[in-house]
Amino acid sequence: MRGAFLAALTTLALEASAYHVRMQGRVRSPADAPLARRGNLAGSSPLTNSADISYYTNVTLGGDDYEVLIDTGSSDLWVAGSVNNAKDTGKKSGVTYAVGAVEGPIKTAELEFAGFTIPDQAFIEVTPDKENPKDKGLIGLGPNSGSNVYVELGSDKGMAVLDSIFTQNTSTPNYITVLLGRLDDPTDTFPGDLTVGSILDNYTDIEKQPKLDVTEVPVRESGDQHFQVLIDAGGIIGPDGKSIKVHTEVDETQNKKQPTAVIDTGFSLSQVPRNVADAIYGRFSGAEYVNVSGVGATWIVPCTTEVNLTFKFSGQEYPIHPMDTTLDPGAVGITGVQNSEGVDSCIGTFQPISFETGDSPNYDMILGMSFLRNVYALFDYGDFLVDQKDKKADPYIQFLSITDKGEAHSDFVNVRLRGDANAGDNTLSAQPASSDNSSSTKPSKQPYIIALAAVIGTLALGLIAYAVFLFWRRRHGAKGRYVPLAPQGGFRPPPPAYQEAYPSQPVQAYDPVPHTGNGNWQQGQQGYQAPPYSTPWGR
Repeated sequence: MRGAFLAALTTLALEASAYHVRMQGRVRSPADAPLARRGNLAGSSPLTNSADISYYTNVTLGGDDYEVLIDTGSSDLWVAGSVNNAKDTGKKSGVTYAVGAVEGPIKTAELEFAGFTIPDQAFIEVTPDKENPKDKGLIGLGPNSGSNVYVELGSDKGMAVLDSIFTQNTSTPNYITVLLGRLDDPTDTFPGDLTVGSILDNYTDIEKQPKLDVTEVPVRESGDQHFQVLIDAGGIIGPDGKSIKVHTEVDETQNKKQPTAVIDTGFSLSQVPRNVADAIYGRFSGAEYVNVSGVGATWIVPCTTEVNLTFKFSGQEYPIHPMDTTLDPGAVGITGVQNSEGVDSCIGTFQPISFETGDSPNYDMILGMSFLRNVYALFDYGDFLVDQKDKKADPYIQFLSITDKGEAHSDFVNVRLRGDANAGDNTLSAQPASSDNSSSTKPSKQPYIIALAAVIGTLALGLIAYAVFLFWRRRHGAKGRYVPLAPQGGFRPPPPAYQEAYPSQPVQAYDPVPHTGNGNWQQGQQGYQAPPYSTPWGR
């Protein structure tokens, strides 16, 4: 995690109520935050947008303010530093991520968040260090089933923050909404909004949108439950206007033709299957699959290339803004990103999955910020809540599209092409860029094809010679013993066309493999050694 944010600071006005807060946006200094997993979701507290990479807010815990990342992919609250007026439960817990972990004593204190006050909210108190500076932290807003604190305490005293809010405020609807801003958007300059139990005035049409049922993971893996939904069959429309083929890897899915997508505000770069990323970026002139420092193996394209992409859920189309399909590396402090021709290039924000998903994954892809900036999203918790298990209320997500294709194109021309609509090259080739362009270390098929042809040729000559020999023996009346041809056990077919070009570093912290993350801290203590956890405040 070596990429960081461009130095600058922009403060935007806040507009707050009990359940709604206008986000503030700013770009942090380069040393502050690499391109790692970042939280950004809903409550009712001032959210800050850091170069479209992280969204965070302030909470008051024990009377003191803490700046915490907002994360729907985890479920626990933790802060670094000693919290005043906190009560020690005598228990310890932690949160394990794909790129690290935090741990500490479980304590309780009064929490003020999103206009709500929780008298005794359970949290993990982490010892401050370089990675986790004092007065920083993370607030998990995922399903309570993923809360390690709840499992450790074994009672409602350990409920996740949103469970506590909805349980103590029974008249508040059990949903949150989020609207993420785009810092370099020339027409929609809002930094963003979030609500708890209410809908923004200008976006009430979200109530008319299809309710996308959250697909539930097997009971044995309930600790890995996330907000995940089915994309329509053929529901990823690439730059050529055609559907991208996706084969689901989820064994227990209800529909094998529909891929499962986790909707997670904690991912800067959405994570998709390699063939999907190839279809999105690989056919553009100048596109190359390379290893970007701080990001890992991903596609880059010239920054003047307008990449259009659309997702379909329940028959509704959700176009992606072309400034969200690629990321200007300079905006996050990454320099020197060029293709082999020396052309300044932007990073594809729908990255091939950069971590191990296991033999039987519960999802096919993760749609993060690059997707969520194009919708107003409502997350209904239904029976995810502890006190709702007997009410048969299925959790769901609703999306309201907020990206207009025509306006998005105009934005791209003004920002990336500096007003010159003819400056970009959006030519698509028939096939994705070759392996020679996409990776200098990726093996070529040609040697294997030549070897295979040589083997086949040798076998053919051998068979011809043997047939001639048999014919000669018959002509001369000799009796020979038949010896069958020996099996050609030494020949091995060529390897698959794609092999990982680089030892990619997982840039998004996640819990991709059951029992190694959010739902199983105890097992993590017994045998899983996590690498250093990277935060936005230090390298």
